[in-house]
Amino acid sequence: MHMQLMDSYRIPFSTLISYIPVMATVVTCLFSVILARATLRYVEATDKGLALAREEFEREWSPDIHIKMERVSATEAKIIVTNLAKTSVLLQLLQLRKLSHAMPFERCRLNDPLVGGLTWSQEMGGRILACTGEEFEGPIAASMTFYAAGRMYRTDWFRAQIHVREGRIARLEPSTMPARRVQVVDHKGPERREFAQDVAADAVPDEVEVKVKPDENSFAAEA
Repeated sequence: MHMQLMDSYRIPFSTLISYIPVMATVVTCLFSVILARATLRYVEATDKGLALAREEFEREWSPDIHIKMERVSATEAKIIVTNLAKTSVLLQLLQLRKLSHAMPFERCRLNDPLVGGLTWSQEMGGRILACTGEEFEGPIAASMTFYAAGRMYRTDWFRAQIHVREGRIARLEPSTMPARRVQVVDHKGPERREFAQDVAADAVPDEVEVKVKPDENSFAAEA
């Protein structure tokens, strides 16, 4: 009786051999799933590493320009431009305006290189007084357009509080830092008119928008 029971549970050798490919397929599928999950984790870790490396590269090499207006005397003031980034830039255009005006009042064309970590300065008391007039007390702003790595950038408006009395600078102090870093100035189409339009778009919210006239695109036309 016992031997008959044992014989009933015996599996033929040929049947056992036929199960081996099935078991191998199941094991291969399990290893494939494990390897696929490991590959996905590796890809995610690689993407995060590349994103961190890209962010660090952009933080170190993206252009960053700081502008400061400083009083020298009662009739003179200077603009101090500092390149805070590692990359060198080529200064192209300095713009001055009162915040009550949407369009820049004074434009000073430049062609001066500025190495990373260094400072460029120039006396512009006459231009500042021409922008403010004989009597003025309030904020003025300055913005710089420059080339870096083959692309044109423009800074946000750096503000300063100025007090002009009888055509003399009584006080000139930096007031606020810009909320944004430099932004790329893109030129689209055959006519390079984006520059003047982009400057007008940066007016403060309290100001009344001023339409750009065709003759105010002097810089774009000359470029």
